[in-house]
Amino acid sequence: MHASVERPAAADGAPVWRWWAMAAALPLLMLAALCIGRYALSPSRVFEVLLAAALPGSIQAHGVDWRVVLQLRLPRILLAALVGAGLAVCGAALQGCFRNPLVGPQVLGISSGAAFGGCLAIVFFASLPAILIGSFVFGALATALVYLLARTQRRTTVLMLILAGVVVGAWFAALISLVTYLADPDDAMQAIVFWLMGSFATASWAKLGAVLLPIALGVGLLHALRFRLNVLSLGDEQAAALGVAVEPLRWGVLACVALVVSASVAVTGTVGWVGLVVPHVARMLVGADHRLLLPASALLGAGFTVLVDTLARSASGAEIPLGVITALVGAPVFGVLLRRRAVREGVS
Repeated sequence: MHASVERPAAADGAPVWRWWAMAAALPLLMLAALCIGRYALSPSRVFEVLLAAALPGSIQAHGVDWRVVLQLRLPRILLAALVGAGLAVCGAALQGCFRNPLVGPQVLGISSGAAFGGCLAIVFFASLPAILIGSFVFGALATALVYLLARTQRRTTVLMLILAGVVVGAWFAALISLVTYLADPDDAMQAIVFWLMGSFATASWAKLGAVLLPIALGVGLLHALRFRLNVLSLGDEQAAALGVAVEPLRWGVLACVALVVSASVAVTGTVGWVGLVVPHVARMLVGADHRLLLPASALLGAGFTVLVDTLARSASGAEIPLGVITALVGAPVFGVLLRRRAVREGVS
């Protein structure tokens, strides 16, 4: 269970072409997502609509194409990219902070706590601000519970942290089941079940604006802590010897993660595996230096979530829940990555 994350690599360890590939892949995926769907559009038509929106009066683009691109797909794609980037950065920060590749927002129970808060808000208020507040409050509560349960003798071991995350996650999952069972089957129950499976189907410019600030703030603060995360990845003793306040730093990282995850859960429901798998792929491409790992995780997380959401809404006549696809893709990929790691370290 205790497998440490690699120590930071040199800042120039990643080939430049990999950065160009990641930077180019995201806008190409977003353009493809604007074109693909049950109502298909050509890239030239999408560019016409976007140009008309940027320069009013230049091209007449109002009509079905206008509504599909600007009111339905564009806010959804931007929200998917924002959430994917935020979750991936959170996963990378947590794995470096606790020196364990198995750590992620879902493993630590943060997602379950935020989901419970969102469920309560759906039952009693059914408004976006209430869901945002409820998700953040209970996401932060779950984070604090996990950390306090894992803290023994003024230390926090990785094994205790993961076990505490399993306990807290299971407890909040039971509370979610209870709330779902007691909810009105003709109203709130259906909304809760659909929301918990994860989806960007209800994306809008209002939702994008509501979560842009908290996600950007949390990711920005984690990026500002990138040098301290590098030091913390060396181990608690070495980090303390180098002047890093280990416990306050961990609390700060957890607070940022709770902010980002809670905002994401509030608008999309529970989207698993992004924060667990994507940082592993980023680490393989650019190394474990958080100065490189965090932006690489953001690019890959955004691209992965946009790709998965495009599959969810276009692979069949009915939209597939996002959580289903991320689990179907993420679990095998994570298994392969763990197996490769075990072989590389000589574990049979």
